[in-house]
Amino acid sequence: MIGFADEATIEVRSGNGGNGCVAFRREKYIPHGGPNGGDGGKGGDIIFAVKRNLRTLANIRHKHCFKARNGGDGQGWNRYGADGEDCVIPVPPGTTIRDAETEEIIYDFSTAKGDESFTFLKGGNGGWGNVHFKSSTNQAPKQANPGQKGETRFLKLELSIMADAGLVGFPNAGKSSLLTYFTNARPKIAPYPFTTIIPNLGVLRVDDESDIIIADIPGIIEGASEGLGLGDTFLKHITRTACLIFMIDCSDENYLTAYDTLCNELRNYSDNLMEKPRIVLCNKIDVEGAFDRAVEVQNKIRAAEPDTVVIPVSVHTGRGMKDAQHQIMELVSKQEKRDMASGAAADAVENSENANQFGSSFMDSRAYIDDDDDNVQYPGSEQ
Repeated sequence: MIGFADEATIEVRSGNGGNGCVAFRREKYIPHGGPNGGDGGKGGDIIFAVKRNLRTLANIRHKHCFKARNGGDGQGWNRYGADGEDCVIPVPPGTTIRDAETEEIIYDFSTAKGDESFTFLKGGNGGWGNVHFKSSTNQAPKQANPGQKGETRFLKLELSIMADAGLVGFPNAGKSSLLTYFTNARPKIAPYPFTTIIPNLGVLRVDDESDIIIADIPGIIEGASEGLGLGDTFLKHITRTACLIFMIDCSDENYLTAYDTLCNELRNYSDNLMEKPRIVLCNKIDVEGAFDRAVEVQNKIRAAEPDTVVIPVSVHTGRGMKDAQHQIMELVSKQEKRDMASGAAADAVENSENANQFGSSFMDSRAYIDDDDDNVQYPGSEQ
């Protein structure tokens, strides 16, 4: 799995603020120049930024500590210290930032559009120089504030690949071959199990303005939820997909129970996976006797799940692939419309709640002043 990383634990430190300066104006013929110590500069921030050209966390996995620069100290002649340089950490879309100790989600970039950024830790403020402490009773202050300390946190970054459709199936069921057929992706393909050991992405072109991203994860075997095979390590990469594509190898002896086994493994990992719309492709019908098996699987699934589309296909010969492509595009399109409708409804409810809250509580939060009270004083009316 060289070059692929979907988890990383790092330490981040924001910069310290610079110290204020104690200095006095000393010039010829000016015996009482007074204080002129400048303020310290602000410490640098810790900023996470989404970069669309990144696909893994390999760029930060082996760098354990990220530090922002400290602010510069103040100097005489009211010169302020320089602000510390921010530390910008680039992450791929779909990254989730968690607290390393509590596992609490701090920020989720799954909905990031474009180069979104998130300022996690603010740098410390610079300390005041002694020029701020002068007064009529303290004309030569020898006091200055130290800069505020920055913060240190330990974080766990997790990557979930952003895709529209996820491929699910046993090893050697033809998932990588399907990805190669539909897209320009070229994953490793060989006639033995576990050829795919890292997730692969491919883009299915719909038209000139839209496309569908398909994610291929390593094959699942019975008992994967208990750690067998590659386990369920990569199942998180299909948790954010709009739909699932099940691949059934109809040339295998366990063709009739394959779908139920896959559903059980997904259900053991997360109930949300089984709530996603799905399509079942019965592959390898070009093998002798496999087409009859595909029809048998089709009848069994339709009896239990009437809304699930089941299509016999052969990735090798291309039989049934046009129908499969059309059904996948239609399934993704329907799910996107549902998500947009539910998102619009949620925004409408939130806006309504915010409006009601503003209207009911805004005036209540204002201070009430009785104009008839003789003790009320307005600015400029002091005696």
